[in-house]
Amino acid sequence: MATDYDAPRKSEEEAESIEALKERGPAKGSSAIDSEDADNPSFDLGGSDLSDVELDVVVLPQQDDEFTCVSCFLVRHRSQLDHRSDLGPVCAECSA
Repeated sequence: MATDYDAPRKSEEEAESIEALKERGPAKGSSAIDSEDADNPSFDLGGSDLSDVELDVVVLPQQDDEFTCVSCFLVRHRSQLDHRSDLGPVCAECSA
């Protein structure tokens, strides 16, 4: 069955004017969520406000029994060393 895509979809009597659409108001399905960013809704996580708390973190240098994998760049224990490539050590997880 052939379809004429150039034919008008509604007759002139069926078409509503812009003024009539404005008077009708928002669509039935619209809600407050439509006005907010649906992809990034705000969540109330509760608990206390920790914005003024300062955390002390001690960073240790790489130990003698550790290496940095050249594939994943994680510091691993030498027991996780699989092999050494031309670039450096590779851990067992990256070589699999």
